[in-house]
Amino acid sequence: MAVEFGIHLGINVVGDPAPDRLAYYRRCLEVGEGALRALWFSDHLQKEDRTVLEGWTTLTYVAALAPSYRVGNMVLGQSYRNPALLAKMAATLQLLTGGRLVLGIGAGWQEDEYVAYDYPFPSAGVRIEQLAEAIDVMRAMWTSAPATYDGKHYAVRDAYCVPLPAPPPPILIGGQGPKLMRVAAAKADAWSWDGPLEIFQPPYQRLVDSCAEIGRPLSEIKLVAGYEAYFPVDRSDFPEPQWSGYLDFMTTPLGPTPADARAELDRLIEIGVEEFAIYFHELRTLQQFVEEVVPSYA
Repeated sequence: MAVEFGIHLGINVVGDPAPDRLAYYRRCLEVGEGALRALWFSDHLQKEDRTVLEGWTTLTYVAALAPSYRVGNMVLGQSYRNPALLAKMAATLQLLTGGRLVLGIGAGWQEDEYVAYDYPFPSAGVRIEQLAEAIDVMRAMWTSAPATYDGKHYAVRDAYCVPLPAPPPPILIGGQGPKLMRVAAAKADAWSWDGPLEIFQPPYQRLVDSCAEIGRPLSEIKLVAGYEAYFPVDRSDFPEPQWSGYLDFMTTPLGPTPADARAELDRLIEIGVEEFAIYFHELRTLQQFVEEVVPSYA
């Protein structure tokens, strides 16, 4: 099975990890050229009082700088943009990039952003219902002109999204709850959640079970895992495992050596993960990952 790797470029906080964010992006693109296949961007509107770049705008700018990479958000908060407008935005970018967009989307979760930006923050169940309808709206607009859709939360009537994207962007759903996994089983082209295997496994099993319930082959859904990586010069600088309370698991980056990273990646590849979106703690780790990890999966 072919395995691909991409760079997760973080939450777009200016000054972190480099004083010049754009210079950092350019350097990452240079190091990853020919070895890494995708660029991923978060979709957060604020982080305390720090300077944060908006995720979709950053994505489109860097897509123009990097014509050899697929691009996507990991993942868009569906509530932040009207789904009909998002369909048009995605169709436009798909045309301009020659078909390199992956539409990564989730139900949204960070309540303080919703409150700060005056978005309604309904229950998780309602947000997941909205996500399912947003996907239906986008697919309707990508395949019909005009498109009409009447749902509980969203509707379009005689809406044109031309030229229709050819092909339509694949939809990647990010998340892990039981209700969301049923949506992913029914509607996703790809699904993403975080490593290590102990974190990835429970929602993966929910995806397996949900696909079985509706009779959809799991093989139709590409499995993508997110990870951090850090190969310190001094192994003692490698962080101790940290308790991730909202996931109830201990987490740690890939490392402290490339061999350790390969061993961990192999655990996820064993259950069918085809792509990894890696956040690198610094450029040295990125360089070493490209030279000593990626070739093992060529």
